[in-house]
Amino acid sequence: MTKLDVNLVDSIRLAQQSVVVTTSSRLHMGFFDLNGGLGRRFGSIGVSLKSPATSIKVSLAKSLTAEGEGAERAIKIAKQLAGALNLHAPVHIQLDQVIPEHSGLGSGTQLSLAIGAAINALYGCNLNANEIAVVTKRGTRSGIGLGTFATGGLIVDGGRASHSLVPPVIASATFPEDWPILLIFDNGHLGVHGDEELAAFQNLPTFPESSAALLCRQVLMQALPAIAEHDLHAFGNAIQVLQTVTGDYFAPAQGGGRYTSKLVASVLKQLQENGVHCFGQSSWGPTGFAVFDNQTEAETLLKQLNDTFRHEKNLQFLLTQANNQASQILLK
Repeated sequence: MTKLDVNLVDSIRLAQQSVVVTTSSRLHMGFFDLNGGLGRRFGSIGVSLKSPATSIKVSLAKSLTAEGEGAERAIKIAKQLAGALNLHAPVHIQLDQVIPEHSGLGSGTQLSLAIGAAINALYGCNLNANEIAVVTKRGTRSGIGLGTFATGGLIVDGGRASHSLVPPVIASATFPEDWPILLIFDNGHLGVHGDEELAAFQNLPTFPESSAALLCRQVLMQALPAIAEHDLHAFGNAIQVLQTVTGDYFAPAQGGGRYTSKLVASVLKQLQENGVHCFGQSSWGPTGFAVFDNQTEAETLLKQLNDTFRHEKNLQFLLTQANNQASQILLK
């Protein structure tokens, strides 16, 4: 076989081997034990969303390249995986769609898991989502993104113990897809992240044990039973307790308010005044959320919001719903 033939065969082999991964964003609705007195700290509840989503195509290649929004971040993740696994893994990463960064919707975790899952499939590394998370240093505080990647739906994680590699998922449930979910974006504001986030956890005072006990009870005896019985009012009341207690605790790191964005806070205030029970901020924000009983209510209140805030150029709304499916990993 000539050198030209060898290159042709190699090109055909590379062109025929690629993996498409699609994974969704998630709401982080709150931590419930920031005290850690029982040996586990954090613990959180959240839900997978149908949009926004991350969709990538990873193909075998002769060198490591990436294209699309977030390409630099993707290359860094791929190098991280290759180095940790002692793997020569030249790939081309095509980012067709990505979750907005630093918006509180889990973009970094989902991109890391998506790239890890693709490389895992292409090179037969036999890794699960938790092992990919450890290698890429995701899930250091919350296991919600790991759970939503694996199964979708509502996820509760049990926080971290000193020996935990990642927070374990301790409960999961189907989240009613007929409850519309509104996302509220402030495109002029970024959520707390990186070194700023680390400093916040280091500088905040000790979280009261009594507050942790209250929040754990809200999750176990209110939020989870309410989801099982499709009771949005009760579920929303539980989430409100989490949002109020943790939001006020984090206020010094969020500019002094319960929510990172004052604009999002104004939207949530109007929704509350209109009788919405389930609302809040996802993770460090700035993205806010609200959950409605039905599509008619959602569309009516969204129209009111568009009228009230029509002059706010940085404000954006997205009406979506829960995603109860695992991430899609397809070998092409």
